[in-house]
Parts: sequence; structure tokens; C-alpha cells
Amino acid sequence: MSRSLGPGLPPGLLTRFSQTALPSLLGRGLPFLTLAADGTLHPMLCSYLEWLAVDARALRLAIAAQSRSARNLEERGVGTLLVVEPTLTIYIKCRAMGAPLRLGELARFSLTVEDVLEDAPTAEEGDARITGGITYAPAPALEEAWAQAVLAALRAG
Repeated sequence: MSRSLGPGLPPGLLTRFSQTALPSLLGRGLPFLTLAADGTLHPMLCSYLEWLAVDARALRLAIAAQSRSARNLEERGVGTLLVVEPTLTIYIKCRAMGAPLRLGELARFSLTVEDVLEDAPTAEEGDARITGGITYAPAPALEEAWAQAVLAALRAG
């Protein structure tokens, strides 16, 4: 059963997305869903590297400017980020705040956190849980130049 945590990131998620503990979070996959032109959901798998919490209500996302996800987000302005781990399932519903900032091959989006939902088992389901989170297998080796470009895009302006 899902319950709303409100229109901002709770402290634990804010800390995760602040990139202060980025090395320990690398290798974890974060599904991000955008809305395609035909009304279907378009999934993208990203990592904590591409996300930065500016504050509890504002996130930045840096992705390939030519990607379908970037096009969907620019044209329709909505997306949902998922955090899926054995003891935690969170849906972060976001809305783009204007056009992206283009930096080379990257598009940096500023997003407003409109709602955060936590999915937890009902009393009837007991202590149901996912037995493993979404990870890259094996954790990807980061191309340093690309990683530096993403981090610079997230921190620009």
C-alpha cells in the first residue's frame, strides 16, 4: 500500500541525493519513468551520479541531451523516479521547471518534487519485502570524463 510522504524529500532521501555519500551509492540503479508522446511510460535506468538534491523540493538530473528520456521530459515535463531496495520502495513524482540547461552532450533538468510516495506491505501481506535492489551487475566502471561532465552539469548555475 502506498502512502504519501508529502511534496518534498524526507531527510534520509535528501541526504542520499545530496551526493555527500556518492561513492557508496554508485552501482545502484534508479529507474526513472517519463511520459512518451503516445501516453506510454518510457523507462530509463540511471544512477545516483545523475541526480543532485538542491533542497527537499528541488532535484537536478543530468542525462544525454539526445536521449528519448530527455525529449520526453522536455516536451511533457513530468517524470517519476523510483528507489527500489529490499526494505524501501519510494516513488518521487517530479515536474520539470522550464527548459533544460544544455552543456555539451548533456541536458541538465531542474525538477520540482511534487509528491513522494512510500510503498509498504499491508498488514495482510505481513513482512513482505523485495529480496534484492536494482543494481548494475557488475557495477559499471565510470568513464572519468563523462562522470566529471555530469557532476559539472549538476552543479552549474
